[in-house]
Amino acid sequence: MEESVPMTIEGHQKLQDELKQLVRFERPKVVQDIAEARSHGDLSENAEYDAAKDRQGFVEGRIKELNHKIAMAQVIDPATIKTDKIVFGAKVTLIDIDTDKEVTYQIVGVDEADIKVGKISISSPVGRALVGHRVDEEVNINVPSGVKVYEVTNIEYS
Repeated sequence: MEESVPMTIEGHQKLQDELKQLVRFERPKVVQDIAEARSHGDLSENAEYDAAKDRQGFVEGRIKELNHKIAMAQVIDPATIKTDKIVFGAKVTLIDIDTDKEVTYQIVGVDEADIKVGKISISSPVGRALVGHRVDEEVNINVPSGVKVYEVTNIEYS
């Protein structure tokens, strides 16, 4: 049996919005594109038809994937979490012990992770290393260049 996948409310909504876009707009457009390409005649040498069928396969596959992810989602509202430890949904502020550089990450689900906006996956090496720590604790994180040491300076749930 498959396990549920933790996800924030925002991440869940993004998946639902993408699914709605695919079902309401992309799927009908692809069907229309296939019909139009079919009307051009010989399908064996019809690049437009082949491209439309490929696009249809992609759209239908993504719809199936999104339906599965939404069905398996365990939606968690970080604002309801009451703990002093780092867990899923936490916004964590860290200080790099070597450089004194401050970084802030939010621990999110796999599909929500985007390092450019400070969202890291709970299953990433950094996410796994942070879970369970408290403010003022040091965290050793294995990165490609070696081991980085961070101090947790703040944890918030919002």
